[in-house]
Amino acid sequence: MDLRCLRCFVAVAEELHFTRAAARLHIEQSPLSRTIRKLESDVGASLFERGGRGTHLTWAGQVLLRDARRVFAVLEQARINVKAAATGYRGMLRIALSDGIAQTRLTALLALCREEEPDVGIRLFETPFAAQVRGMRDDSFDAGFAQSDEAGEGIHCETLWSDPLVAAIPNRHPLLAFKQIPLEELLKYPLVMYHPEACHGASRQIKRILRSTDIRPNIAERAVTLELMLTLVAAGYGLGFATASQISICRHPEIVTRPLADGSARMTTFLLRPHREPSEPLQHFIDRARLLRDNSCLPEQA
Repeated sequence: MDLRCLRCFVAVAEELHFTRAAARLHIEQSPLSRTIRKLESDVGASLFERGGRGTHLTWAGQVLLRDARRVFAVLEQARINVKAAATGYRGMLRIALSDGIAQTRLTALLALCREEEPDVGIRLFETPFAAQVRGMRDDSFDAGFAQSDEAGEGIHCETLWSDPLVAAIPNRHPLLAFKQIPLEELLKYPLVMYHPEACHGASRQIKRILRSTDIRPNIAERAVTLELMLTLVAAGYGLGFATASQISICRHPEIVTRPLADGSARMTTFLLRPHREPSEPLQHFIDRARLLRDNSCLPEQA
């Protein structure tokens, strides 16, 4: 099995059409078909089912596609690492972010890393929580920040910081009469909530806070990003939630924020990493994140 055969296989597996795959690879269809037959012979399994309803992956084909993508991801990372090394970097950390992590704290951490260890590169990846955890298990990511610690076996979760939860309200709304809004008053109105798959941790933490009342929330819309949530709130679809630090970055001219009367309503951010001995650059990264937490380098925003 060589890389050329694997590239041909991935193209057919993703297109599920030999003609389109051949065009994508800039080759004729006949040699592509021969390559796939040879690959099937080499691995001792049928990879595709061909019939009147088109081409489909067999179970063996699905397994090979997952592993082939992992092979090419490792090769791409090797290329990036070599290129980085040629420019003076000693290493590259791959950090996954989910749930729209508070930018001000992340900015301070990245700036500290660049100042103290400029020869270690950091790449950030925005991804849903499930993909973030999956990536740490298959070595696509070195660590991550999330608002959930429900990562399961093999992932170490550590509390980093928490931020006050605030209500996002359209200007000229009746609730602006409150300087601090009781949840019971807020839940009289429709809400724009985060999508539970795109923002797993934020969605679950907010739902947990809302359960402190006996009022069933009226969810008008679900948003996959903070920006979309603020847009829908400004358009009058409902009220939203965010952390004070998020709002400080993503200010909207038609939205006013108010703190909640329940001062314990906060969003917690966790540092996630595979449950194994971290590399030296990753350990330094973790130490700096803890330093920002323990020294309270960033004032809380009310």
